[in-house]
Amino acid sequence: MTKRLLIRNLRLPLDSKEEEFSGLFERQLSLPAGTILSLRLVRQSIDARKKNAVCFSVHIEAEMEEKAALRLIGAGLAEEALREEGTELVHGNERQRGRIVVAGLGPCGLFAARLLAAEGYRPLVIERGKPVSERVSDVERYWRSGELNPHSNVAFGEGGAGTFSDGKLTTRIKDRRIDRVLRGLIDCGAPKEIAYLARPHIGTDRLRSVVFNLRRQIEELGGEVRFSSRLCDVQISDGKLTHIVIEAGGEKERIECCALLLAIGQGARDTYEMLYDRGLWMQAKPFAAGVRVEHPQILINRAQYGEFFDRPRLGAASYALTGKSGDRGVYTFCMCPGGRVIASASGEEQVVTNGMSDYARDGKNANAAIVVQVRPEDCGASPLDGLRFLNRLERSAYQLGGGGGTAPASTVEAYLAGRRCKRFLEVSPTYLPGVRGEHLETCLPDFINAGIREGIRQFSRQLRGFDMPEAVLTAVESRTSAPLRIVRGEDMESPSAHGIYPLGEGAGYAGGIVSAAVDGLKGAEAVIARFSEKP
Repeated sequence: MTKRLLIRNLRLPLDSKEEEFSGLFERQLSLPAGTILSLRLVRQSIDARKKNAVCFSVHIEAEMEEKAALRLIGAGLAEEALREEGTELVHGNERQRGRIVVAGLGPCGLFAARLLAAEGYRPLVIERGKPVSERVSDVERYWRSGELNPHSNVAFGEGGAGTFSDGKLTTRIKDRRIDRVLRGLIDCGAPKEIAYLARPHIGTDRLRSVVFNLRRQIEELGGEVRFSSRLCDVQISDGKLTHIVIEAGGEKERIECCALLLAIGQGARDTYEMLYDRGLWMQAKPFAAGVRVEHPQILINRAQYGEFFDRPRLGAASYALTGKSGDRGVYTFCMCPGGRVIASASGEEQVVTNGMSDYARDGKNANAAIVVQVRPEDCGASPLDGLRFLNRLERSAYQLGGGGGTAPASTVEAYLAGRRCKRFLEVSPTYLPGVRGEHLETCLPDFINAGIREGIRQFSRQLRGFDMPEAVLTAVESRTSAPLRIVRGEDMESPSAHGIYPLGEGAGYAGGIVSAAVDGLKGAEAVIARFSEKP
């Protein structure tokens, strides 16, 4: 008789081969050769605490004879692996009066619509942007020429803003649905190692096909997807949603709707305004803003891995740094190893930066945001004042950059000295359509400038070389999280508009691909628990 055990924190040398794993772990656990009958990696992370002995730290699930298993459990070296239990969804019995609509086709909308379709609800999915193949062409045109399509860009279109990112899947939430999200991504073409890596990523080059495959699954399961279709109005009677209005090709269509899963991204500022005008309750919330910083990737590798900096199996090194500026938090965000800084505006006269990496993470530069906490009281009394604060930042960066999508930039040395940057030498900015050396602090509020400067000083004590004089700063990083939350109750519905389900990052309930997808699943489960699948 055999048992499956979960064994944590085993050391795996960087040069080890898969066929050697069983023997390596048996020796670490003082087990006779051949004890481990089978194993799989559950989690793998890099242990770089000792720069002269960098290795992998792994958790494994191993099968072995019961006698050996009980001995390891008794010694406190292992625990019995839990069996994975499926969750059966209970369908409600309320009759659908109108369609179930998902607004937005980012991670939240994709996973919400996929679950609804799989359970027989045939949702209508509306996305204001274009399919991913057309969207890529529009985005690349903007990066080449500065010609922005306000309806198809890094924020709007199939896959949402995450389609043009590193495809990072790290999350701080704890939820049983995470495994379901990862399995869904793998099923649609994501690399299999995302199931066990501590810091998994897909890469924007692979993410595009994954997004396409997720959408095709929705359609094959009976869902309907309409692109270039913008949610322009919701009609509410006696506190209950009755209809939505969508605009496509200049024509408006009124659709009876019993449930609207609101999976909009934070770029949809006109949608926020419309919903606020229709009486949806919203709350201002803290967010963060700042700049993107670029260093040579080899500098980060050396700082993190020491003499092991060039080992291929380690890949490009990352970092996550935190500090304080007075009583405000300052931290790095969305670090993209071996990536590039990208233009992410979604409207005219905006400059917005973000980071992106391909799966290989083989670019010369590393980049990350340096952002400073912004509180609701910094912006104004209205829940929408955070949006207006960000609009001012993005317009200020646009004007300082000179228009056409060009971004204002500086070296760390010039920025810390409070002077205009004249040239870029050791680190070449990767932002397209291009950068212009400027007196960068002039497009940022004083408290953000103070926070960035203090952050650079503190981060350089945590990661050697972070304050490299020729490192590049590009403004402005303004889309770290939504500056407001669309209020919902425990049933996932808006208390001010029964039938509207505010979900995901745009509604203020998530921060990344995985947490947004999980929130989409939760919203779909709430709709399933309420309605019968037969209209």
